[in-house]
This record gives sequence, structure tokens and C-alpha cells, in this order.
Amino acid sequence: MFREVMNETEKKMEKGLEKTKEDLNTIRTGRARPSLVQNIKANNYGVATPIQQMAKVFAPEARQIVIEPWDKNNIETIEKAIMQENLGLTPSNDGSVIRINIPQLTEERRKELVKILHEKAEKGRIAIRAIRREANEELELLEDEGEISEDNMHRGLENVQELTDEYIDKLDQIVKKKEEEIMEV
Repeated sequence: MFREVMNETEKKMEKGLEKTKEDLNTIRTGRARPSLVQNIKANNYGVATPIQQMAKVFAPEARQIVIEPWDKNNIETIEKAIMQENLGLTPSNDGSVIRINIPQLTEERRKELVKILHEKAEKGRIAIRAIRREANEELELLEDEGEISEDNMHRGLENVQELTDEYIDKLDQIVKKKEEEIMEV
């Protein structure tokens, strides 16, 4: 039982870290990256569909993203979805592809993005700590029901805390790297 709780906790923390990483990848760094727009949902014949499922998204240059829809009828829908996302990006449509030029970030905008980065990272930390709380409650319940000993429960609580510290450290490393990318001129 003890091992099952630990394995399940680690899986949940890994998923939480991956979700936070995906969220952080939507923050612009001044370089063109397909991840800035590929998860934006556009109306595809009445169904909200991520752009990456409707088009080829790539960055041919450091400051440009190109979106090439598989169905040319979706080009205006994709363009509208990008505009509604409020990324500060202006798509231009030439009838067959959408080009998005990434402007140089100002110092003020960089600082705003770092602030947003830290807010999103804190949400990730909160999610990891919530997983820790669930695991601790589960271990205490197992001890109350007599399925594990008190010593094993305390050992489990320590292991869960170590796991939490490890995943928060991983998140902090990702945030540090992302902050450096944002502040890079």
C-alpha cells in the first residue's frame, strides 16, 4: 500500500509539472516558437479544435511563425482565434498561409512577462503541494485503518515531502531558464 501511494503521488506530480511546463511555454520570449499558438482553439466546423490539429505550425525564422492550414477554408477562423487570444501578435493572411511576425520585446513588456511567468509558476507549485496534501491524507488514513504501521506512515510523509521538494526544484529550474530567455535581448 505504501509503495502504491508513493508511485501514484509521483505520477501525479509529474503530470502537474508537465501541465505547468505547457502553460509556461505559452509565454512569449521574443523568439518565434510554434508552441505560442499551436494550442489555441479555433472553431473547426462548430468544434473548438487546437490549431495544431488544423494546420502545420512552424517557425522558419527567429521572428516569424507560419501557420499553413490543411483546409484553406479554416484560414480566417484560425486568424480570428489568434486575434482573440490577446497575445499581442498580429497575424497576416495571404490566402494560403498565416504569418505572424514576432516584434522585439520592450524592457517593460519583458518585466510584465516575467511577472506572468511567476504567477503561472506559483499555480504549478500550489498544484504540487495539493498533491502532497492528498498523499499525506491517504497515508494517515492507511495508518488509521491499520494497513500500515505508524513508522511507515512517518517514513511515507518524509518521502512525500522529499518528492515535493524535488518537483518544486524542477519547476524552479524551468522558471529560471524561462526567465533568462525572456530577459535575453
